[in-house]
Amino acid sequence: MNPLVDGWTRADAEAVLDRGDAREIRYVPVSVGLDAPACGPEWAENICLALARHADEYVRGNALLGLAHLARTCRAVSSRQAVVEAVTAGLCDHSRYVRGHALDAADDLQIFAGIVLPR
Repeated sequence: MNPLVDGWTRADAEAVLDRGDAREIRYVPVSVGLDAPACGPEWAENICLALARHADEYVRGNALLGLAHLARTCRAVSSRQAVVEAVTAGLCDHSRYVRGHALDAADDLQIFAGIVLPR
């Protein structure tokens, strides 16, 4: 169940991250990516980039999905090189879940932010 309900704040998201429960953390990058215009695109991007290196495959995959949402909702990313590196790493991840979301992120980055990733 998503711990970030309607009206969540940065403090709520950071509290989830601080608790360290991967089952809760999975929801954070999706929520911040979808709400990036409201919560701060750069902050949301940094959360997704950090979680793209998480040990849990669902957190990693959802972090890449969060970057895809961010590209759609904001039409840009702040740290182009870091985003490209994260998604490129996701394309090679051992997890099918991560690779699938990396493909989605690559598509959304190209369509909405004009960033073409090598495949």
